Amino acid sequence: MSLNDTPAAGRLHIGFFGRRNAGKSSLVNAITDQDLAVVSDVRGTTTDPVSKSMELLPLGPVQIIDTPGFDDDEQELGSKRVLRTKRVLNKTDIAVLVVDGTKGMDDFDTELLALFREKEIPHLVVFNKADRMPSRPAGVLCVSAQTGEGIETLKNRLGALAPKEDGRKLLADLVCADALVVLVTPIDESAPKGRMILPQVQAIRDTLDADAACIVVKET
Repeated sequence: MSLNDTPAAGRLHIGFFGRRNAGKSSLVNAITDQDLAVVSDVRGTTTDPVSKSMELLPLGPVQIIDTPGFDDDEQELGSKRVLRTKRVLNKTDIAVLVVDGTKGMDDFDTELLALFREKEIPHLVVFNKADRMPSRPAGVLCVSAQTGEGIETLKNRLGALAPKEDGRKLLADLVCADALVVLVTPIDESAPKGRMILPQVQAIRDTLDADAACIVVKET
């Protein structure tokens, strides 16, 4: 199983929230360097949550969730809008509040922050459209999905919010310092082209972390 085949339940779920036309979809595309979300100048282009499994450095396997505009209540009552957002938050590990930097925060953004805190979800506030902002608030992460400014900083801050690994090792009770470890590593159809599957990589890393020597061979 490759990193891209990691089940959704085993991935870090990152949700992008905010008002319509704040640039959530554009920011998702900039972070992933892919056209995962449909982008348009028309307000409310994203009408339902859009999820995509992928590998995102420095985080590894993640599930990116692009959500509809939180202020889109033209067809839904406010209580239903909040309920819909809470359903997404129930499966979100890290929340990103995307603010239109040319307009600043409003009551909808404040309401989203309150929901993040209610759910005790680690979160970031990001002011998008930095290339069009007349001035920048102090202490606020300003990015531009259009120019790429601040995207790497955003990725690193997401990495800092990610839950820490529990430290368990695959080979912790088998490998000691200065040992010679022979890893018999089948290369089968489940392995992605040019890469090894995740457990194989973890076994090699465990061996090296134990200060042991590692020889990797095929079963043939």
